[in-house]
Amino acid sequence: MLMNLDRVSSFYGKTQILRDISFDLKQGSCLCVLGRNGVGKTTLMRTIMGLADRTTGSIKMLGEEVGSIPTHARSRHGIGYIPQGRQIFGKFTVRENILLGSFARPDGKTEVPDLCLELFPYLADNLERRAGLLSGGQQQQLAIARALAVNPKMLLLDEPTEGIQPNIVAEIGNKLRMLNRDHGITLILSEQHIKVARSLGDDFLMMDNGRIVASGAIDQLTDELVEEHLTV
Repeated sequence: MLMNLDRVSSFYGKTQILRDISFDLKQGSCLCVLGRNGVGKTTLMRTIMGLADRTTGSIKMLGEEVGSIPTHARSRHGIGYIPQGRQIFGKFTVRENILLGSFARPDGKTEVPDLCLELFPYLADNLERRAGLLSGGQQQQLAIARALAVNPKMLLLDEPTEGIQPNIVAEIGNKLRMLNRDHGITLILSEQHIKVARSLGDDFLMMDNGRIVASGAIDQLTDELVEEHLTV
């Protein structure tokens, strides 16, 4: 297993958000984390990345406990993070944004990876353009490229298709599929687009009120589960 969570709970201040989360993540797989807004999907991503105020339980990466080490050390273990809202640096160039990710590489290389340029030709042609001038879809590509500069074994993607035009959603889905299937990068994907989840995912977790309420192979994601836990 690439990653294992065992009875992980997570807190912001005194408020408990996650409650006894346990799952195994196979190397090279894509896990889709589903649920309505406010059920704990983002907190799960932040907890794996070491950004919650306090956690209990165990988080292991390739059998090594990482739940007690800081965020930058988790990055060096091979975890790349694409946060909700992208959080790119608008006054920095495309190149500078990507290079920020490279500082977490364990081999110390500071460079724009060839993979980023191959996947995202627009970014390759606009490395000196200020990131704040990019469209929402282009900024999402940049956020993914920045995470790839870590040279990750795994990517955490929090709502990567949020607020993006449908044609760009399909394009980003295709790029993520390439990263997962062709390059062997494991994905944990927080998503509300069921079509995206079903096309990319191998397995799913359904969350509600900070707990996992259903899980299984993606073909077990029934319309009834979607209706119960995702329909507003």
